[in-house]
Amino acid sequence: MKIKKGDNVIVLKGKDRGKKGKVQQVFPKEGKFIVEGMNIRKKHIKPRKAGEKGQIVQTLGRMQGSNVALVCPKCSKPVRIGYVMQGLKKYRSCKNCKATIDI
Repeated sequence: MKIKKGDNVIVLKGKDRGKKGKVQQVFPKEGKFIVEGMNIRKKHIKPRKAGEKGQIVQTLGRMQGSNVALVCPKCSKPVRIGYVMQGLKKYRSCKNCKATIDI
């Protein structure tokens, strides 16, 4: 996966389209992410004990990887990501401005 935990991304599709956020968690086998403050789900919880009230809890839902794009720190636009070798290390790079992202 080209997007990692801690990256700033922009949402391209869905109800949160156009919003920017930080990736909190990555699920590489599923190709999904949890983005801070996006895709909020409501979960209804039943009361478990006598006298306890039921409640509605908000949780963060997973987003498909194709619905987000990395925001380049230099040109601050949503970009595609390429790879560049510098010495023996491999870095991610912006396809628009050719800036390396991981350094």
